[in-house]
Amino acid sequence: MFELYIFLGLTLLGYISGSIIEKNHYKRIRKREAALLDLPTIALKKPLTDEGIEHVKLITGSVVISIDYFKKILAGLINFFGGNISAYETLIDRARREAILRMKESAKGASEIINIRIETTSISKNTKNVGAIEVIAYGTAIYR
Repeated sequence: MFELYIFLGLTLLGYISGSIIEKNHYKRIRKREAALLDLPTIALKKPLTDEGIEHVKLITGSVVISIDYFKKILAGLINFFGGNISAYETLIDRARREAILRMKESAKGASEIINIRIETTSISKNTKNVGAIEVIAYGTAIYR
């Protein structure tokens, strides 16, 4: 019975700490996105205008975000019964947005970023469970 209390306590602790960390991360992401809003980032292969391009540079931004213990348990239950695993959706959303922000931050002084691409992969100890997700965003910074 003692082991059950430990399991439930750790699960509750994981839920609370994971929720706080995720909420704080989203707050930082929104703040940084607002600061970088004026830097156009598009998937087109050509710049918005060809005039006055001084140079171009390949830029990248990558992030690895791990899943908390509670979400792993929740995802396992949903996987068992079937359905949409929304716990992983927020993980992927945070990782993609963070990778794009890091890419934009590496393009100091750029006028625009074109031809952006995003690659996503899972990192796990075995093939059954996702332990973490890695996202890399890359594109071409245009300097005018």
